[in-house]
Amino acid sequence: MDPVAFRLGPFAVHWYGIILITGALLGAYLSSRIAQRRGHNPDHIWNMLIVVLVLGIIGARLYHVFSRPATGVGWDYYREHPIEIIRIWRDGQFVGFSGLGIYGGFIGGLIGVYLYTHFAGLRFLEWVDITAPALLLAQAIGRWGNFVNQELYGPPTTLPWGIHIDCAHRYGDFLCPPQGTVGPNALFHPTFLYESLWNLIGVAILILVIRKWDHRLRTGDLLFSYLIYYPLGRFWIELFFRPDAWVLGSLPTASIISIISVIIGILGLLYNHVLRSKPSGGASDRKVA
Repeated sequence: MDPVAFRLGPFAVHWYGIILITGALLGAYLSSRIAQRRGHNPDHIWNMLIVVLVLGIIGARLYHVFSRPATGVGWDYYREHPIEIIRIWRDGQFVGFSGLGIYGGFIGGLIGVYLYTHFAGLRFLEWVDITAPALLLAQAIGRWGNFVNQELYGPPTTLPWGIHIDCAHRYGDFLCPPQGTVGPNALFHPTFLYESLWNLIGVAILILVIRKWDHRLRTGDLLFSYLIYYPLGRFWIELFFRPDAWVLGSLPTASIISIISVIIGILGLLYNHVLRSKPSGGASDRKVA
């Protein structure tokens, strides 16, 4: 599949970008429905979307730039070629960025929500909760951009859902002969698919929680649940299906971040439901804004 969907003069519109924007829009729609269900003005979601997208992309790019992946380029390359950090134009064609990291995107997007809610006079944690299921949905859709680009795949496999990777997109020990030993017809674990399915299951779980037990949730519960659920899946995916992962010590960096995230999520839920006194009139402490 050609990664370029179509061209507009010097601008090459990539499927990856289309898929990412589609995920963001569908995620925003889901968030607007949750906001409306909770008695909030859903227009806030669409107003904050551009801020969250811009800061999310910046955060995702910086995560990639400062990484040291086992294959491909990272900080060792960018410190010698700093212009490549922001280069989006090459050989007379608009190409955009070629490296993004989800955890950096999450932090950047979180800053975007904070800035919007601060200046709009809204409660930050309440609106982060509203966007938590949408974030998983956007990630699930966005991962299919990796399929188009033939990236984010794991080791060779004989499983029936293995995918073909062209020799031009191989790396490390998976190069085609004579540089490597893995034949051109080999199949590989679709790592992007594993994460996409994990995220979709998470979306279903969080929506079910909202529908059944929203009146019992406290501010921050959905954020803390995201910080537990997504990193649990990311941990084992990085550990077993990312041979290109950036490693610190004996663990992939994303797995280390996942462990920290899960701990924060658990502590947050414990604080909300064990250490924090219940407000009068019920368990929920949310306010309609």
